Amino acid sequence: MTALDRVLELLDPVPAEPDTSRGHLDLLGEVPRPHDTIAQRLMRSGALPKIYEHVWRPVLFGLSKGGPLGPSTAEEYTLARDWLGLAGTPGATVLDVACGPGNVTRALASGVTGGGLVVGIDASATMLGRAVADTPDRGADDSADIGYVRGDAVHLPFRDGSFDAVCCFGGLYLFDDPWTAMAGMARVLKPGGRLVLLTTRRPALPLIGDGAGALSGLAGIRMFGSSEISEALAARGFTAICRRSYGLMQFAGATLT
Repeated sequence: MTALDRVLELLDPVPAEPDTSRGHLDLLGEVPRPHDTIAQRLMRSGALPKIYEHVWRPVLFGLSKGGPLGPSTAEEYTLARDWLGLAGTPGATVLDVACGPGNVTRALASGVTGGGLVVGIDASATMLGRAVADTPDRGADDSADIGYVRGDAVHLPFRDGSFDAVCCFGGLYLFDDPWTAMAGMARVLKPGGRLVLLTTRRPALPLIGDGAGALSGLAGIRMFGSSEISEALAARGFTAICRRSYGLMQFAGATLT
C-alpha cells in the first residue's frame, strides 16, 4: 500500500476518482480564488517554492524570531517533534497543516518510526510540486510514509480523530478564519493527541498596540496577541498548554482532552 493509499483511508468523504497524477492527492482541482490576500498569492506563486526552504524561511523567520536570540530552523524542528511526543508513539499518524514545500513534513517524519504516516496538506499546487520533488521515496522499513494532499487547510477533509499529532508551523496567520482552522485541527486529533503551532505574536508596544495587527492585515498576515492563542486552544478542548515567545513569533503546544 502506498502513502497516498493510506491517506485516502483517512478522508471524509473519499473521492470516487482521486487525482494523484502530480504525486500528491488533489482535492481542489481548478478552484478560482478571487479574494486571495497578497501573502496567499505569494504562497501560490511559482517562484517562492524554489527559495522557500533555503532562503525565504530561514531569513524571514530568523529575523521575526529575533535573529540569533531565537531558535534556529533545526531547533524549531526538534521542538516540534519533542512537543508532539513523536519518539514515544511508534506508528504515529501525523498531520502537517499548511505544509508548503514539505520542509516541516519531512522533519516530522524523521522522528516517526514503526511504519507511521505523515500527511502534509496545502492549497498551493506549486508548493506541493516542490514538496513531492524534494521528498525521497520511503527508505528503511521502519521509516514513516509521507503523503501530500492539496486541500483546504481550514476545513480539513479528514475523518474525526484520524491523527495522533497535528502541526501547523507558519500557516495559522495566513488563514482567513484561523479559529475555524484551529477547531478543525482539534476535530481530526484523537483524544490525548498533541498539537503544536508556530505563529505570529503581536508585541505589546505602547506606540504601536493593535496598529501592528491592522498594518499586517493589509498584506494578509494576522498578528496574534500573547494570550490569544492560549485562550483559543483552551476554548477548543486543549489542556497542558505551553507557549514560548521569540520576537514576533510564538510557539504553542497543547494536548486534546
